[in-house]
Amino acid sequence: MKQEMMTVLAQKELAPKIYEMTLTGKLVKEMTIPGQFLHVKAPRADLLLRRPISLASVDQKNASCKLIYRTEGVGTELFSQLVPDDQVDVMGPLGNGFPVEFLGKEDLVFIIGGGIGVPPLFELAKKVKEKGSKIVFFLGFAKKEVIFYEQEFAQMGEVHLSTDDGSYGVKGHVGTMLSKVLQKEKPTAVYSCGSNGLLKAVDHYFADLEHAYLSLEARMACGMGACYACVCPTRADRGKSKKICDEGPVFSTGEVIL
Repeated sequence: MKQEMMTVLAQKELAPKIYEMTLTGKLVKEMTIPGQFLHVKAPRADLLLRRPISLASVDQKNASCKLIYRTEGVGTELFSQLVPDDQVDVMGPLGNGFPVEFLGKEDLVFIIGGGIGVPPLFELAKKVKEKGSKIVFFLGFAKKEVIFYEQEFAQMGEVHLSTDDGSYGVKGHVGTMLSKVLQKEKPTAVYSCGSNGLLKAVDHYFADLEHAYLSLEARMACGMGACYACVCPTRADRGKSKKICDEGPVFSTGEVIL
């Protein structure tokens, strides 16, 4: 983990309140594992706590990375106002990411995401694609107008989309699509990031699968495991807990209580 003032290359609104910010800096060399996140400081002196934002895409050749975030408060609203050549204080990459080293060309991989949990799955999909595995995406959004990266995901695999209000794709949550597909296909590996409800469904469906992983989202303070502000209980021993920031955010199914 390192800290750096990275430079903004581009800022784009992908959907209402959802932005894609492209950064460049030496820190990109450290960003080699999908599923890790950056701890970004809002550009205002009185906002002391950083915001954890997952890495959506990394381009080592051009020393750049993309963050996709939703504006939900003052800090993220300030991020959305940054323009090219602005500097932003970044720590990272942080946390444990998604393991992909065991995958091969004969493997079937399910990548399951919802809403603002979708971004880290894009960099993951790039790594899985490099392995030659077949990818099937199950992605859920609240409504059609907040869907992003549909075509980008479609270039890497088969995409199944759902919306809560039925304005696009299948009406309902991602679990509805999963229950039908699982009657026909069994994946080698499953990766997921999204709401707690979505993660609970994936945890249930793939409790016995050797390679099934959940990426948890949580409010964090230090982001490095020092403050214990983002703990969750373990399934093996409810008296013990794991820190989402440095022992996660990626856990195996059945490892923690959601």
